[in-house]
Amino acid sequence: MTQKIYQIDAFTDKIFSGNPAAVCPLDRWLNDDILQKIAMENNLAETAFYVKQDKQFEIRWFTPTVEVDLCGHATLAAAYVLFNHENYTENIIQFFSPRSGALTVSKNGELLTLNFPADKFEQVTLTSEIFNCFNLAPNLAFKGKTDYLFIFEKEEDILNIKPVFDEISKLNARGVIISAKGNDVDFVSRFFAPQVGIKEDPVTGSAHTTLTPFWAKQLNKIEMTAIQLSERKGHLQCRYLNDRVDISGQGKLYLTGEIKIE
Repeated sequence: MTQKIYQIDAFTDKIFSGNPAAVCPLDRWLNDDILQKIAMENNLAETAFYVKQDKQFEIRWFTPTVEVDLCGHATLAAAYVLFNHENYTENIIQFFSPRSGALTVSKNGELLTLNFPADKFEQVTLTSEIFNCFNLAPNLAFKGKTDYLFIFEKEEDILNIKPVFDEISKLNARGVIISAKGNDVDFVSRFFAPQVGIKEDPVTGSAHTTLTPFWAKQLNKIEMTAIQLSERKGHLQCRYLNDRVDISGQGKLYLTGEIKIE
């Protein structure tokens, strides 16, 4: 069996930056074990698989070790593939995730906009388990559906912080978002998820379903700019819509190829 594969750098306008994701368009769902092995072999933060069903596309996301509930950059990558390489001619794609529900991606020139459910999160007590995760202590901590959010004083804290991966792995969460107000953008962040096989994710769209409502309320703004300060960096535009968020960015094609499955 031969399977098409694309690799897209998401949330960037040039290759070798942003967040790389693999995308596999499928005619039908393969066995979950095969999907997981493909993602493991790709060894990227995420591999997205989708199947066309009537007027929408069912989508699923796998890290090298597990299937996840939601992945923004791999959804943007899948939309980039459909818009640019799989003959999709409309300006809006309707995705559906069995784990996260309806997700749309719209196209405006080179800019792709994800419309995702906003995360719901609550403030939590700062504990020794939280303090042990980094060499700096956060000012505030919150717990969302899948991730923790730690808030720090300034952008330089986010840029220079040193994670303790063994301690992060002990938290009952997919991963940890760290964030602060930005110097030249509204907010900055980084994301660590050793629990699911990703020490540091370059750009995390799903984390911005938590970051967008948090910073919208802190800054009293609906539209915001953001940078994820990983080594590869990613640039995002975010819009708060109460129970939904818009997360916008660009994508660049890095690779097209074929997988040989016996």
